[in-house]
Amino acid sequence: MSDLITNEVRESVERSVLCWLATSDENGQPNVSPKEVFAIAGGQSIVVANIASPHSAKNIRVNQKVCLSFVDVFVQKGFKIIGTAVEIKSSETEYSQWVSPILPMVGDRFPIYSIFIVRPIAAEPIVAPSYSLYPSETTEDSQVKSALRIYGVTKDKYV
Repeated sequence: MSDLITNEVRESVERSVLCWLATSDENGQPNVSPKEVFAIAGGQSIVVANIASPHSAKNIRVNQKVCLSFVDVFVQKGFKIIGTAVEIKSSETEYSQWVSPILPMVGDRFPIYSIFIVRPIAAEPIVAPSYSLYPSETTEDSQVKSALRIYGVTKDKYV
């Protein structure tokens, strides 16, 4: 299998402030939840902190198939990572190795109950329909300007 975490995927992950983890239970019932603490680890895996995700943890224990989505909401592009996940608890030997990339993000702010290690089997781009429906007028810059206007986001609201 080739490297699925390319530089483009890595940059998308690093620019994202949230990702969405999709899991499903033993009956196939899906669950999607936002995750704010994650990083690429070990070169070709993504580690996600379990801060408040009992449903995700339970689902991963019975069905390791997952999907992670990273989207820059302003540019309206990102990546979907399809793969398998395992949960590693703090009592397990390999925990300290895997948690190290995300500890600086958390500090003492949140407890990390466990971590999910996602191993990709596929990586696919996510691109807003405007890019293909209106290719001559849609650019990343136009998408950002449009999103800022539509969402009413101004720099002074967040500074």
